[in-house]
Amino acid sequence: MTEVTHLTLPEMESRLPHICESPKDGGILRLIVRRPQSGARETLQEGELTLADGLVGDGWRSRGSSKRPDGSPDPENQLTVMNARVIELLAQERDRWPLAGDQLFIDLDLSAENLPAGSRLSIGSAVIEVTAQPHTGCKKFHARYGSDAVKFVNSPERRKWNLRGICAKVVQEGRVRVGDVAKKIQVA
Repeated sequence: MTEVTHLTLPEMESRLPHICESPKDGGILRLIVRRPQSGARETLQEGELTLADGLVGDGWRSRGSSKRPDGSPDPENQLTVMNARVIELLAQERDRWPLAGDQLFIDLDLSAENLPAGSRLSIGSAVIEVTAQPHTGCKKFHARYGSDAVKFVNSPERRKWNLRGICAKVVQEGRVRVGDVAKKIQVA
């Protein structure tokens, strides 16, 4: 991995129109990343999503959540999904995408208007559901992509687009592969 100069806020803002052109439906799964332990990343061509573990082999369950009184894993934060166009801009190089810490990178409009909490996406043979849990940049995100990147994804005027991504949970187990199409499902 090479050293990358972080982009400035004006540089990021100039690319916002491209990001906003992300497909509303039928976006392509561009990358799957498993985080087996803190700081470790494994890129996958294919992964299994289960109700119990989220992405099988990911450390979501073992890490738990500091936001829950008992430290147990938060089922509303089982998976994190990021717009592939956003990470492509911030990371600048493909090998830096996994540093974001998300598991699924999809070329898809993740805005609250397009995918409100409760929306479902079929990807491969799995189905995931968007949760209301907010997904924001942390200290690690700041260190890896810069302070302007955190401002870019978390500014009040851009929060509606969920540029940092969304949280989700598995509602139907199945396999996902890079290149799968993510399709919105009408919930009865």
